[in-house]
Amino acid sequence: MMGMFLAALDQTIMATATRTIADDLQGFDLQAWATTAFLITSTISTPLYGKLSDIYGRRPFFLLAIAIFILGSFLCGLSDSMWQLAAFRAIQGLGAGGLMSLALAIIGDIVPPRERAKYQGFFLAVFGTASVLGPILGGFFAGADQILWTDGWRWVFYLNVPIGLAAMAVVARVLHLPHHRVDHRIDWPGALTLILGLVPLLTVAEQGRDWGWTSGRSILCYVIGVVGLIGFVLAERAYKDEALLPLALLAKRTVAVGVTASTILGMAMFGGLMTVPLYLQIVKGSSATLAGLQMIPFVVGIMGGSIISGQLISRTGRYRIFPIVGSVFMVVALFLFSLIGADTPLWRTMLVMVLMGLGLGSNMQPMITAVQNAVSPREIGTATGAVTFFRSMGGTLGTAVFLSVLFNVLPGNIRDAYASARATPEFQQALASDPAQGELLKTAMGGAGLADTSFLSRLSDVIAHPFKVGFAESVHVVYLIAFFVMILGLIVVFFLPELPLSQRSAQQARAEDELQATGDGPA
Repeated sequence: MMGMFLAALDQTIMATATRTIADDLQGFDLQAWATTAFLITSTISTPLYGKLSDIYGRRPFFLLAIAIFILGSFLCGLSDSMWQLAAFRAIQGLGAGGLMSLALAIIGDIVPPRERAKYQGFFLAVFGTASVLGPILGGFFAGADQILWTDGWRWVFYLNVPIGLAAMAVVARVLHLPHHRVDHRIDWPGALTLILGLVPLLTVAEQGRDWGWTSGRSILCYVIGVVGLIGFVLAERAYKDEALLPLALLAKRTVAVGVTASTILGMAMFGGLMTVPLYLQIVKGSSATLAGLQMIPFVVGIMGGSIISGQLISRTGRYRIFPIVGSVFMVVALFLFSLIGADTPLWRTMLVMVLMGLGLGSNMQPMITAVQNAVSPREIGTATGAVTFFRSMGGTLGTAVFLSVLFNVLPGNIRDAYASARATPEFQQALASDPAQGELLKTAMGGAGLADTSFLSRLSDVIAHPFKVGFAESVHVVYLIAFFVMILGLIVVFFLPELPLSQRSAQQARAEDELQATGDGPA
């Protein structure tokens, strides 16, 4: 629960603080690097944590993940540029890769799949509390000029340090899972080729709009990425059951559907929802703190979907229906998001947030439960890591691609919106009454407005409105892409099989298997 609190808090606290951080570091148009760097390292490290913890035990790697996360958080607070922040977020991501996946694997060790929903309440309380506190704290810190002689936004990262130290103390003291070491080869070739494959492809997804999709650098990234992925598949075939992501495990229908659906879910979730806090702050003019509070309906939806699906799974033993219903909710929500404009009432946006949250809540935990239930007890960590890995990979791709699309279409949409506005008497009158507004407008039209959007607060409503219209229309493109991606996700979850949920935890199953193997238990 302590580890999950750290992971959940970090996922949400950045959402409302990103704009302030990016403006302060003069890098609003570079913000995707800070997110992408974190997601790349957390994505790549996730299956490593799962595999190594299956071999050597969960506890030492859970402690290691927390320690790396604390170090990365402290360094992030010291950042002086967007590039430094991206580098330190990469270190933070190395720790974050183990926080959520190992927490879920530990639940799988202790609690039987059929009974797991009863215990979800505790974890949902932690996740929900962190998810509610995250946007509010992010907004509070971002909205404060200084706290204890330090820029307010830096406490977004410093806050993780005492929480992380408390989590380490609790884990070291009370988490004692029985573990019998099994010697295996570590799939280092798989890990290295996975890095070689993913990093160039994710980099070009982020930088392609600046480099040119057919430029020499982009083509080099494509080639290196494809070679890396081919090498990864060959390494996994060679290592068989000891592979980082065993191909035999991925061949199981439940696991295959789970990882495919999780990849698509990650794209829609991270890629689509990254823009909601930006919309609230730039288009609706909310402060960072207020934007955090305005994200609460989304969190309420996640908690509601998770609690309802968890309780019904516990009572009925059936889980397949929930990812299907959740995916339908997400498809509808993403379509409705694509219709929201600069002048849409905020209450409508909040209703769509609730629907999106219900979809996510009905999707995430039931899918983890289905995959954990479909594999042997010794593969719990690897399987959980695989689902989390593919969800993170989808999120990384979604964030890089969707933010790239957003900033690619944004300048043109802003220019078009101002071209239309200049013909209106209201705009001409506002510009004539205050010539200084025209100079600020040139800053926005020159592209500097994408590096620092704080100038919007100094424009009159009439002159700022076309910028907001251009931003809202750009967000429409992102949500329409996420909508079509999620339709594909809905089709995939229809292939999820319904298997009877086990009444034994992974820990109990392993103990019984060992007794049978030594001849001391029932045949």
